Amino acid sequence: MTTWIVLAVVLAAATAFGLYRQRTDGRMKPVGGASPIGAPVPVADDAPPADLEDPDVATADVAGPHGNLGADDLGVALGQRATLVQFSTAFCQPCRATRRILDEVAGMVDGVAHVEVDAESRLDLVRRLDIRRTPTVLVLNASGHIVRRATGAPRKADVIAALGIVE
Repeated sequence: MTTWIVLAVVLAAATAFGLYRQRTDGRMKPVGGASPIGAPVPVADDAPPADLEDPDVATADVAGPHGNLGADDLGVALGQRATLVQFSTAFCQPCRATRRILDEVAGMVDGVAHVEVDAESRLDLVRRLDIRRTPTVLVLNASGHIVRRATGAPRKADVIAALGIVE
């Protein structure tokens, strides 16, 4: 009897996790305190460093290595309006679909660039940005500030909405 109860609990937990993952996978989430795309990001030179031990402080809000990416980090110039940064790995099946979606969006929206980063060869960025799985998509504004983030393959409509574009 105990075996059946344990089996039922495990099945219920696995089902709940699967439903949660299906519902949240690929959703573009705002990065705390993010400015709208194209808006300047004020950074005071004399501002004290943020307390990274405080769980209420998102690491992407910190000026510098966590909250900004530049051409030096990515190896290519940022888009004039926004940049879609995709972290991928060689054997990631959802990464291929994500690449197609982001290429389509970048092709149809002026000033938007798509950059794909091989997570295996850029472990420095993976660690710095706390990339835990692929694909992970970051939306950067014109100044390189991370304003949105999605783990998993995003839907095209969600990417367009993250850019503030209405079709």
